[in-house]
Amino acid sequence: MKFGVVVFPGSNCDEDMVFVLQNELGLETVKLWHKSHDLEGCDFIVLPGGFSYGDYLRSGAIARFSPIMNEVINHANKGGYVLGVCNGFQILAESGLVPGALLRNDHQKFNCKNIYITPASTSSIISKGLNKNQALQIPIAHAEGRYFTDEDTLKSLNDNDQVIFRYCDKNGSITPEANPNGSLENIAGVSNRNKNVFGMMPHPERAASSILGNQDGKVIFESFLSLV
Repeated sequence: MKFGVVVFPGSNCDEDMVFVLQNELGLETVKLWHKSHDLEGCDFIVLPGGFSYGDYLRSGAIARFSPIMNEVINHANKGGYVLGVCNGFQILAESGLVPGALLRNDHQKFNCKNIYITPASTSSIISKGLNKNQALQIPIAHAEGRYFTDEDTLKSLNDNDQVIFRYCDKNGSITPEANPNGSLENIAGVSNRNKNVFGMMPHPERAASSILGNQDGKVIFESFLSLV
């Protein structure tokens, strides 16, 4: 399986993502420029974190119209795998590839710290190997990470098991105090209905190497290995 990491103007986690995929997991990985119309035969596309187009207008709103996103949308609509992390999640939401929107944090400040998430679903390939009672320590770094959607969509997400991760405390308890941005129902990540497109605000690539002293994020990536 070949992975492609899209690079937009303002991406700043693309190298981190490539390093983890190539060096920590040993996966074939290439970088894809946002103006390209070619996914270069990649099976799994990753939209990394950062500040695409400086977050002007609205986070992810301009990147959604980059030429390569036409190819990414077609890839997803054909059942191809796509993961968006942080700004990548915002781009997926703006593209309509995952339901909902990412709004300004409820405290109106940029949030950069370690938090905990727990799997809400194990039907997704990026969480199927995880323990639902497990709390994973993963960094966040965002100003617009508050997940929001309407009541009907929220019900559909829960009914279809599309909520992948929820914010929790270090013991795995899902509490208001563990919610770092005011997201509905502590939602930290969701998938599309077909479960081939995944978005999450926390950065697993920043917690996937022993040199960083934290490999909780690596177990999320390891769920991909069954596809290789």
